[in-house]
Amino acid sequence: MLRMMTFSILILVGGMGSPAALAEANPLPSWNPTLAKQQIIQFVQQTTAQDSPQFVPVAERIAVFDNDGTLWAEQPAYFQLLYAVDQVKALAELHPEWKTQAPFASILKGDIEGVKQSGMEGVMKLVMATHANMTTEQFSRSVERWITTARHPGTGKLYTQMVYQPMLELLNYLRRHEYKTYIVSGGGSEFMRVWVPQVYGIPAEQIIGSTIKTEYKLREGEPEIVRLPEIDFIDDKEGKPVNIHKIIGRRPVIAFGNSDGDLAMLQWTKAGTGPRMSLLLHHTDAEREWAYDKDSSIGHLEKALQLADKEQWIVVDMKQDWNQVYPR
Repeated sequence: MLRMMTFSILILVGGMGSPAALAEANPLPSWNPTLAKQQIIQFVQQTTAQDSPQFVPVAERIAVFDNDGTLWAEQPAYFQLLYAVDQVKALAELHPEWKTQAPFASILKGDIEGVKQSGMEGVMKLVMATHANMTTEQFSRSVERWITTARHPGTGKLYTQMVYQPMLELLNYLRRHEYKTYIVSGGGSEFMRVWVPQVYGIPAEQIIGSTIKTEYKLREGEPEIVRLPEIDFIDDKEGKPVNIHKIIGRRPVIAFGNSDGDLAMLQWTKAGTGPRMSLLLHHTDAEREWAYDKDSSIGHLEKALQLADKEQWIVVDMKQDWNQVYPR
């Protein structure tokens, strides 16, 4: 009997020391022990425990995440815009007319603020010049070259090193509890599909983003998908819940964003029946990252923050709730 008890204790201790058990003992180590962390863990436990009145069947466990400013940084400009800027510089010799055309002229002068001031019309010109009139394979190769070599102008880090460690932990935690994680971003879906599966562990088919029109063509007998210089869908603001409904076909149980562009997604998620959790990341850490909200044109946050209490969203304060920002 004593030997059996000793054996059982050894099994228990050994189990507690396994990586999986340790991960569950502290599933979000880069999160401080604040209310936000407690609420997240409690929600996941309640929705995945079979005997819980809040139990959510596996098929319905959908979690959606914005990307820019939610899963990785977004200052001083959205990183896909910085990709377009670098592509304009690389292609400038082939387009001498860009020296006098906005927003290309601003890029060639190194004036990123001038690019921002060109507004949506200027951004669309950049996108069409750098994202279209090529095959999907050519675009993917271009993005792959950039994402593996380009570095952030402020930190000097690769852009994939500027993902948020606390969010990587949250994604993994949810998947261990059989939540299916999706990205729902204003960024281009094909831009993200190149690197997101390796960085976040989210497969290409679970990446929802803005798209440009494409066309099937046979070129010298070879079938290709060609990217056309025309917008297909902007996955932002009210477009996010529309696209979730169209592509996923289920209302999410969890939604996480950081700006007014995510407001509709957070509202629609929380309004569903049964347990729902909407979260808003507030960038408050000027030392480790950036502090910004209503005065920023990038990741503008005003109305969503004002509505958070009324809508019963969890506001994650980066400075207070995270003990680490980027992976070490």
